[in-house]
Amino acid sequence: MRLSAELRAFAARLGHDFRRPELLVRALTHPSLSAPGRPDNQRLEFLGDRVLGLVMAEALLAADRGASEGQLAPRFNALVRKETCAEVARAVDLGAVLKLGRSETMTGGRRKEALLADAMEAVIAAVYLDAGFEAARRVVLRLWGERVGAVAADARDAKTSLQEWAQARGLPPPAYVEVARAGPDHAPEFTIEARLSTGESVQAVAGSKRQAEQAAARALLERVAGS
Repeated sequence: MRLSAELRAFAARLGHDFRRPELLVRALTHPSLSAPGRPDNQRLEFLGDRVLGLVMAEALLAADRGASEGQLAPRFNALVRKETCAEVARAVDLGAVLKLGRSETMTGGRRKEALLADAMEAVIAAVYLDAGFEAARRVVLRLWGERVGAVAADARDAKTSLQEWAQARGLPPPAYVEVARAGPDHAPEFTIEARLSTGESVQAVAGSKRQAEQAAARALLERVAGS
């Protein structure tokens, strides 16, 4: 099997020359296009998630030999979460080579965060099956690049930090309210308001509820912690 010029260019962006190109094709095939004889990328996604996790765990241990498990865990979560995988996928223009069914294509599947993240994990698995763990490790560390070294010393997400701030002052957990939703289904924008029982609140807008909640929590924490 020979890869198309488009897929050869994508493999070059990954930094891996596939000996079994069918693995890359499978990694880029969304379930909406699967058929007998054309397997999708779900099983590879499952494997790639574990390979990515091991690479990141090793990298974090090597980067900070004195860090405790409590410090390493939030850093690890920040590096392997779906948002980060999708960010890496966008950096190598993975969406342009995704193989999607017509319905997913029409609804903007090439830009969907979940699809990009899942495919990125599947691609990691494809490299692993093609050439082993060291090859997958090289690709992951190359693509994640400075993210490993730059991950915050305390990478707990903003919602967790805001909840801990509230609990330390005897307050109930913050509330998150969807104030508005705009845009088409394939590219929605959510407006979320983070509220404390004391009356402080901040709104934020993002392409997913989770991102908007995190942004609102971060802004509210900066406001109350700095006051």
